[in-house]
Parts: sequence; C-alpha cells; structure tokens
Amino acid sequence: MPEARLDESSVLAKVMKVLHAFTLEDHGVGFAELQRRTGLAKATLHRLLGDMVIARLLDRDESGSYRLGGNLFELGMRASVERTLLEVATPFLEDLYERTHETVHLGVREGTEVVYVAKVTGHRKVDAPSRVGGRQPLHSTALGKSLLAFAPDAVRREVLGEPLARIAPRTIVAPGRLAAQLAEVRSQGVAFEFEESRVGVVCVGAPILLDGDRAVGAISVTGPITRFEPQRHAAAIKVAASGIAALLARGDALNVT
Repeated sequence: MPEARLDESSVLAKVMKVLHAFTLEDHGVGFAELQRRTGLAKATLHRLLGDMVIARLLDRDESGSYRLGGNLFELGMRASVERTLLEVATPFLEDLYERTHETVHLGVREGTEVVYVAKVTGHRKVDAPSRVGGRQPLHSTALGKSLLAFAPDAVRREVLGEPLARIAPRTIVAPGRLAAQLAEVRSQGVAFEFEESRVGVVCVGAPILLDGDRAVGAISVTGPITRFEPQRHAAAIKVAASGIAALLARGDALNVT
C-alpha cells in the first residue's frame, strides 16, 4: 500500500511547510527568508503567517521577524508517546547522570533519524552534537544504532541500502560493517560509538524494548574520549533501559509501531 501524502496544494501542507522552515538555530526569521525557504507565493505566505500568529503557532516580534510560537510547545507536551516516555525515563536518566557525571540522552526514532527527547548534563558537559529536539542520522550515534538495530526490517534495509553520510571522520559508512554492528547490538543489547558523530566524543547506548524487540526509544551516556570509557557503563545503561521498559509495560503506556 503506497504511503499517504498530504496534498501539496492544501492549507495544511502549506502550514507544515512554514513550520518546517524553522531550524533549531533560528531566533527570528524575516518574511523574505521564509518565502525563500518555503517557496510559497508572497500573498499566500502573508495570509498564512497572519493566521498562524493568531493561532499562536508563530510569534512575531517588533522587528517583523517570526519564531515558533508557544502553542506549539503546549501541543507538543500533549503528545502521548514522547510525554509518557519522558515522564517514566527521567528518574533513570538522572540516576545515570549521578553514576557517570556525563551527558545522558533519551531519544526516539523518526524515520531514519534519531530525535533527542531529553538531555541531562552538568558542568562537565561534552561538546556533543545533540540538543533537545535535534536530530542525527541513526547510523552515526550509539543512541541511533540502538534504535536502528530494533527498527522494522524495512527501515534497516532503507538505511543500509542508501549511501551512509559521513558525519565525522570515523563515521561508519560501509553498509556491511554497520550491519555487523547492528547484529551485535541485537545480541548484546548495547551499542557503542567511537568518535562517529564528532571527534573526541564516545558513547554507549541501549534500546528501550517492549514486547521483547520493539524499540520505543533509547538512552545513552556520552563523554569525551579523554576520560569516558563507554564499555565500563554498558551494564548500567542496560539495566536503566530495562527498568524504563518494565515500567512502561506495566502501565501498557505506549503503542508505537
């Protein structure tokens, strides 16, 4: 069955195009730049922006620049899957931070990317390419590999069948080598990253599994190669991931496909 797609001419499709035009780095985007990013006609974009400001999907400052609005945050917090996962996982993330004093992440899979849902860090935070709401290719991080190893077969085939982007000098870009790593993750229940997303950064991750092999999320601990030994924390992160999964299963809280 072909994948359903929005009608590009619909108002909803145009609204989504505007929302996706904003990046994590944006603090305010002017009309002309939004038109360039979306490709929408001036009159159409002007109408949309006005309605989206009224609906609080966007905010407009005194200079005329736009930014994502507060109503998006409120709606996002109502998203049942991520919210429940975050509520259950937070104590485990904090425990992992206290144990390691390194950066701890919670992520979920969206397509062929990992989306960072939470990040716990302190004064010794590592310069990792992660931020809440940010994304990375699944193959480039321990968090992503934890999710990819337990993703549906079609997702793994898609990732392994396309050229793998080199995010850092040591990113795994050979499909056969990545496939072998994923098989090991499925066998051992943990994934490792050695400077594959950024030079000097190492990481250990584990999937949060329901029904034995359905990954609803993953957690990881990240630190600098100069002081962090990810292998030493493999057991702790597996226990934390299992604890999160057990609480989720007890409440039958998530229905993720």
